[in-house]
Amino acid sequence: MRAQLRRRLEMAERVREFLRAHNTDGVGQGLGLAKLEELLERAKVLAEQQVVGVAVTRRATRHRNEVRRALQSKILRYLRVVGRVAAKQNGELADEFPLPPRKATHEALLTAARATLEKATARQDVFVSLGMSQKVLDDLARAVSEFERTLEASRAGRREHAGASADLEAIGAAIAEQVKLLDGVVQYQFGDDVELMGAWASARNVLGPFKPKEQQQSPGEGGSQTPKAA
Repeated sequence: MRAQLRRRLEMAERVREFLRAHNTDGVGQGLGLAKLEELLERAKVLAEQQVVGVAVTRRATRHRNEVRRALQSKILRYLRVVGRVAAKQNGELADEFPLPPRKATHEALLTAARATLEKATARQDVFVSLGMSQKVLDDLARAVSEFERTLEASRAGRREHAGASADLEAIGAAIAEQVKLLDGVVQYQFGDDVELMGAWASARNVLGPFKPKEQQQSPGEGGSQTPKAA
């Protein structure tokens, strides 16, 4: 979540608490507060969806890296050796099982692994006669399947994250508009109460609550924070 959006949501929570604490003659409970609470609840769901999307993508990436290492360093390398041994009896097999470059793309590696699985399965009788275990092909088939699943999981995680992020941006904009509406309500209801208006200004400050002037640091002590409305 972007820092600006996070600050806006935090501001909306402060505004909600202000309205809960101070009665606005029913307006804050209907047109204002209820709508704001609805937006905040939606934002909470979307934020969780965003986190899930990131977690799914990271988990898929870790698993894919493990499967990739097994494919490149063990399974495909082993079948390449078996193919070269078999080529002594059948020259066609000499270059049937090329080893993809270590930096091959995921799709290139997957394509090579699929092709190797197809060709090795067609020649498995020859390979088994040379001492290769059937387990090697089973391991390759499983690795190809897992690799495919990790790619799809990454795509799904990114879609989840991107969709939630876009919706959160829209929610953030809607919250800003709602707080502007609520500002009119609060100004009408409490405009003559200096203390409450100061608390309201602090609550709706996107950068966070600010201190009254008498409590702010002097420039020599680090300066003060300028309030910024939603």
